[in-house]
Amino acid sequence: MTEKKRYTDEELQEFKELILEKIEKAQKDYELLRATISHSDDNDIQDTSPTFKVLEEGASVLSKEEAGNLAQRQLKFVQHLQSALIRIENKTYGICRETGKLISKERLRAVPHATLSMEAKLNQR
Repeated sequence: MTEKKRYTDEELQEFKELILEKIEKAQKDYELLRATISHSDDNDIQDTSPTFKVLEEGASVLSKEEAGNLAQRQLKFVQHLQSALIRIENKTYGICRETGKLISKERLRAVPHATLSMEAKLNQR
């Protein structure tokens, strides 16, 4: 029996549905993070002493910085998922860019935007 070179159209459709679900969730998470960054808290501290205000502003800046980093990571994740959709349309999805072999279904279900098989990933070390 010859080794499979690519996934069938049915298998690609299954992965496409999985990726679309992940994109929808990731975009919601991204929008939530963006909202966290752009809106100040409803619990204003203007009526408290200046010392508390300084402490609160410091925590707020840190929190916004963390949210910004998370938002950037989430946006990058969405972009990787969108690239995976393009590979599905081109019928190159699931093919390792290093070995040219199919990436296992288990790996693609866990990391749907993967472009490397576990073999290739382990060889990068």
